Amino acid sequence: MARQLGLVACHVCALVCHLTDPSRSAHCPRCAAKLHRRKPQSVARTWALLLTACVLYVPANWLPIMHTGSLFGAQSDTIISGIRYLWESGAYDLAVIVFIASIVVPLAKLIALSLLLISVQIHWTWQPLQRTRLYRALELVGKWSMLDIYVVALLATLVHFQAVASITVGSGAIAFGAVVVLTMLAALSFDPRLIWDTTETDG
Repeated sequence: MARQLGLVACHVCALVCHLTDPSRSAHCPRCAAKLHRRKPQSVARTWALLLTACVLYVPANWLPIMHTGSLFGAQSDTIISGIRYLWESGAYDLAVIVFIASIVVPLAKLIALSLLLISVQIHWTWQPLQRTRLYRALELVGKWSMLDIYVVALLATLVHFQAVASITVGSGAIAFGAVVVLTMLAALSFDPRLIWDTTETDG
C-alpha cells in the first residue's frame, strides 16, 4: 500500500510525494501545501457540516423561496407550492425535475453521507467498492441541487425588465442555498480512503 511505502498524495495538486518521517510535518514540493496521509479531522468536520445542513433542510423547504408582487397583489411561494403549481399547470416534466433536484437529491445526499460516516465509525467492512462509488455519485450530483436557486434568479432577472411586477428572494432560498453549499463542503471534507483503511485493518 502507498502508506506502507511512505507515499502520500497532496490534497491540493495531487502530486505523489515521499514522506520519510510521518511524525514530522512536511510540505508538497510543488505547491507547498501541508501533506497529510488522511484529511485531518475528516469525520468530525463532515459531521458538523452535515448536521448543520440537516437543521437547515426543514426551513429550506417550508419557508418562502421568493415573494412576487404585482398590480394584482402579492404572493409568497415555497419549493413545495411551486412544485404543486407546476403540476397543476400541466408542466409535469418540469415539476418532476424540480422535485427531484430540490427535495430528493438533497435528502438523498444527507442520508448517503450519514451512512458513509456511520460505516467508517463502526468499522464496517461491507462492500467498500460500492460505498466508494456512492461517494463519487454524491460529488457528481451535487451541482444539480442548485436548480431552484437558478430558477429564482432567472425569474427575478426576467421580471425586473417589466415595471408591473417584482420578485424578491425569500429566506427559504437562502436556507436552501446554505444546505446545498454545506452538503458540498461535507462531501469534500469526507475522506473516502477511510473506507478502505477499515478494510485493511480488519484484513
